[in-house]
Amino acid sequence: MDVIGDYLTGIRNAILARKKEVAIPASRLRQELSRILLEEGYISNFQLLEKDWPSKILIQLKYSAQGDSVIRGLKRISKQSRRVYRKAKELPRVCNGLGTAIVSTSQGMMADRQARKLKIGGEVVCEVW
Repeated sequence: MDVIGDYLTGIRNAILARKKEVAIPASRLRQELSRILLEEGYISNFQLLEKDWPSKILIQLKYSAQGDSVIRGLKRISKQSRRVYRKAKELPRVCNGLGTAIVSTSQGMMADRQARKLKIGGEVVCEVW
């Protein structure tokens, strides 16, 4: 079972269905991905619903004034069958810097811009544009 792939697919399906929010089973990894998407401006907000069992993350999706989703695409890069690691200088620039690559580093999950700034490489988890 691919936790990150299921997370991205849940968001992608909610965007295609024009949903305002989506509930996804919670984990620390998914919380970190949601935090990065919030910091980068791809989602409006997220909250952890612990009173439900199993606990869920409620993600509020962000749309433009015309009704288009802020997230144009999501792509899983490093998979269970093929891990992709990059040095800080080799981190991908998604859509010439308009998108974001999420990187798992020794100092936690972070966006590619922050990893380049700290000169840290790691596993390229996914790309968002």
